[in-house]
Amino acid sequence: MGKWLYDDAMYRFDSPQPSYWEATAGGGDTPGKPLSSDESCDVAIIGGGYTGLSAAYHLCRDYDLDVRVLEAGHIGWGASGRNGGFCSIGGDGLGAEKMIKNFGLESTRDYYRSQVAAVELVRDIIVDEKIDAERHGSGEVAIACSDNGFRQLKEHAEFQFRVLGLDTSVVTRDKFRARYFDSPLQHGAIILQPTFGLHPLRFVQGLAGAAGKHGAAIHPNSEVTHWATNNGVHELRTANGCIRAKKVVLATNGFAPEHLRGQLKGRALPLISSILVTRPLSDEELAAQSWQTNSPSITAVNLLNYFRLLPDGRFMFGGRGSANGNEQSAAENFVKLTARFHEMFPAWREVNIDYRWHGLVCMTRRLTPAIGRLEDDPSVFFGFGYHGNGVNTATWSGKQIADWIGAGGDNKGAPPKSLPSVVQGMPVRLPFPGLRLQYIRGAIAWRRLLDRLG
Repeated sequence: MGKWLYDDAMYRFDSPQPSYWEATAGGGDTPGKPLSSDESCDVAIIGGGYTGLSAAYHLCRDYDLDVRVLEAGHIGWGASGRNGGFCSIGGDGLGAEKMIKNFGLESTRDYYRSQVAAVELVRDIIVDEKIDAERHGSGEVAIACSDNGFRQLKEHAEFQFRVLGLDTSVVTRDKFRARYFDSPLQHGAIILQPTFGLHPLRFVQGLAGAAGKHGAAIHPNSEVTHWATNNGVHELRTANGCIRAKKVVLATNGFAPEHLRGQLKGRALPLISSILVTRPLSDEELAAQSWQTNSPSITAVNLLNYFRLLPDGRFMFGGRGSANGNEQSAAENFVKLTARFHEMFPAWREVNIDYRWHGLVCMTRRLTPAIGRLEDDPSVFFGFGYHGNGVNTATWSGKQIADWIGAGGDNKGAPPKSLPSVVQGMPVRLPFPGLRLQYIRGAIAWRRLLDRLG
């Protein structure tokens, strides 16, 4: 394994993805320019996505600290500008039942309460800062793909409502067809609130603008190439400058620069996810699938797909990405993703697909987000591992880190009381990190088998 886990094509910081979001970002300028001199600050943040910008926003607005953000690409280059735009409850790969076994009932309830709060945090920031993020839809739809799947989904919804206190409802197959949409794979669904869709790139750009308005210095196109610590001061070097700070926030999620800090090696398991977007659909085409909802939707299977109707009538459909990230593998994967799209929505087989792109989601060995500070250097904070649910979880994580730094004072400050034990601390390192791509292939094959058996 070289500098990065995947093919170098996944890490071209000077090249934006050919996504629908990039094409419709709105033309608004984000604050800042590349670092071109030596500077100092209270807190330096590596990563200009949701986590890093939310941390900067809250550190400046609520604690009046001097903060600088270093982003390797343009603002929104990474997962924060590429994802499906689902602001929804999730953020883990365990599921509530296993989380209870691993962490206990009360800790699990704390976690899901924090997820609800995270959705509302995103909503509040959009409203308070007047961000044109194209909020769209209400509630996340999880559809069953078999009769047995619907029975399991119904039991899960009852568990969510009774044990976790979540706003979950069940819709039978016939009622779902009448109210939402139809598909050969549709066997009923559950609806989980609160959830909405948004334009992820517009949101991250708006978050950067809000952080800049409150005093944060934003430096796009400023990849950190060297990280040294001398006498308690961190030196973060880029191609054209250096930032010196007493505290650092590492906010890179699936694009973690493991080569810069040995403690990061093998802590994250990035997976590639791919998305396609069609041309605008006509009313007749929508009616052919009985489509009548703006709510973000997923398939309730192990290898899930996620999809939604966009405000301009285009249809977005996402799912598992390629094995290694190179251009040939990506092209082959988009053929498979398109076939799955046509399987679910056969009336749209002849609809042109205008956009295709991919990015990284990030998992951890314990299958929960990771928020904390390094044990051997408590001046370094981190937040990552959002399991494909970063819009709200990453934004919330950034706020937790900001509150920790802002209220903690010295390096002995305890984590915020609002930080559930489920997410605290660095996850255990994956064994033999160089074999992570093999782990991913094995996990995908296993999940595919489970879906077939189910």
